[in-house]
Amino acid sequence: MACLPYPTFQLSPTATYDALSLPAVGRARIHPLSCPGAMLIPASPPDSHSDCAIDDPAVYYQNILGKCMLQCQTGEDGEENKKLRKKYMKQGVALASSFLSTFLGVDVSIVDVEVVLPLNDVVGSDGCLACCFLDAGCARIVLEVEEESLRQALEACDVCRLPRERIVLHFSSDSSFLSTFDGAREEICERAASVSVRMMTNDSNAMKTLADSITQDTKTKFVIQLSCNDGNDTSLYNAVRKFAKSIKEDQGHISLIDPTAQQLGYCYTECMKTDRTDGLYTTVVCTRSGEALGLVYSSKESIVAALQSGKGVYYSRSRNSLWRKGDTSGNHQTLHRIDVDCDGDALRFTVTQNGENTKAFCHLNTLTCWGEPRGLRHLEGVLQQRLVDAPAGSYTKRLFEDDVLLRDKLVEEAQELSEADSKHHVAEELADVLYFAMVRAVKAGVSIDDAVVELDRRARKVTRRQGDSKAFRIQAGNEILGKNKEGGSI
Repeated sequence: MACLPYPTFQLSPTATYDALSLPAVGRARIHPLSCPGAMLIPASPPDSHSDCAIDDPAVYYQNILGKCMLQCQTGEDGEENKKLRKKYMKQGVALASSFLSTFLGVDVSIVDVEVVLPLNDVVGSDGCLACCFLDAGCARIVLEVEEESLRQALEACDVCRLPRERIVLHFSSDSSFLSTFDGAREEICERAASVSVRMMTNDSNAMKTLADSITQDTKTKFVIQLSCNDGNDTSLYNAVRKFAKSIKEDQGHISLIDPTAQQLGYCYTECMKTDRTDGLYTTVVCTRSGEALGLVYSSKESIVAALQSGKGVYYSRSRNSLWRKGDTSGNHQTLHRIDVDCDGDALRFTVTQNGENTKAFCHLNTLTCWGEPRGLRHLEGVLQQRLVDAPAGSYTKRLFEDDVLLRDKLVEEAQELSEADSKHHVAEELADVLYFAMVRAVKAGVSIDDAVVELDRRARKVTRRQGDSKAFRIQAGNEILGKNKEGGSI
């Protein structure tokens, strides 16, 4: 895969209409204390007893840091201290989650967010601040390195006690990078899986020299950071294209500081290739859970338009113009992410398909261009329809209307799944559990995509629960099962 570019929000807002969809390229770096929050929080943050709304990102950040400092200052010994640490950790993560989604407007469940944290705060909180933002959904933390602060940056890596894949060390200037990096190469690469360098000029040869220097250790990737405000977009595009063609696949990425949608979109396509005479890119459109909705085509201009609007925008070969999905049908799409395939010649748009009555991507009014969905997506559609107009005598309708029955069946089927003793039996019981679980979800207005969002968010956590069973839940389940056995319903 080519070294695809992604935005760094350093001074520009993340949550304005013009910038909100730029992270849809799949990755974004954010300086939370210097990029202004455009979506001001309308109410006090979680766990705040103040009557005053906090509308300053810096103040909100200090609230997060305060919870992390309390967590690291609470002793580890004793049951009461453990409970306090857990309480402060949960409060800090809740604040950080709200900060990322509300102030910064980023969807950390699908975008790889890199958050730049001050070294003093990371060290002072004994790494709790870094873990807090990762548990809130960030993919990586970025620690900025000046020539005189390398030792402190390495110390910050150590106190975090994180996998190296979750840490980026960023050098704010390329002027003295090589000497600093070469003098501590082993220590740096041992702690961070990515090394980031800000280039003072858009020189593709200088960029390649730095990238080659970093990747001599094959386990370490680079991020070359480029400025977008020198007024010469053509020079920027040319430098990105030449650099992308000169390096090996999947060595690293390019980060663009405060780009426009056009700068980001054009640089993105400079790292791609196409063998089509019309210059278009084959594009697969998918749901958040990976189901293919249809096959379309994209142009440079349509990619820019998609990043500007946050919607599914493609290129219509029949009309020779941009095709904004939903302008005529009403079935528009919310764009979440754009990915390039391993060969760099095809795109995948991850979207949520919307629609007033039927969520249809296809002109035949079906969700996909391959007919009606199967499996869980088909079950979800049937249950959503049953919720509206279930036929008389429908068991699903009975489950929707009887909370106790639905709860009891979930407990029963979960027990039967736990006791299944063959592959076929497990599959049967799993199907039963999925059916009743989907009934519960549809009744609550929860979709498969909502569950995928939660799974993706949890995958980024670094703090793990012990995972022991909860005695009160087991007791409640046993009481339900015992009651049903007495009534003869099992």
